[in-house]
Formats: sequence, C-alpha cells, structure tokens
Amino acid sequence: MAAKKPENMAFEAALDELDSIVNELESGEIALEDALKKFERGIALARCSQQKLTQAEQRVEILLQADDESPLTEFDANNE
Repeated sequence: MAAKKPENMAFEAALDELDSIVNELESGEIALEDALKKFERGIALARCSQQKLTQAEQRVEILLQADDESPLTEFDANNE
C-alpha cells in the first residue's frame, strides 16, 4: 500500500509518522538509500504539518479578535 500524501493526512497522523521516521533515522540501522527516502518523506510531512499549523493559528487569531465592530474578512487558507 502506498503511503498517503502528506497534504491528505490528518495533522496528528503526519506527526506520528514523522516521529517514527525520526526514530528510524536516529537508530542508524537503515541503508543510506532508504535513509534518504525516509528523510525526503519526513521533510514533506514537516512542511505540510507546518502549513496546517499556520492555518489553524490564523483561524484562532481571527476568532479571538476582540473588536466586534471590525469588518469580516474571508479566511485565506493559502496565506502563510
């Protein structure tokens, strides 16, 4: 079974897989080519997780704005 694309994974699932990859790489018991593939997957997971976290922070910031009189602005999921 092929691994899910990071952008299609839940934030928590991506972090769990990233943690697993880090543990494998730190063990030093995998071949160089496999380590490079794991590293590449880890980078993709980290980038997507960071983007999801940034989006969640933006949504929280919008919700916590104290000014009830301020005009509503549309949420931009692509804004980093």
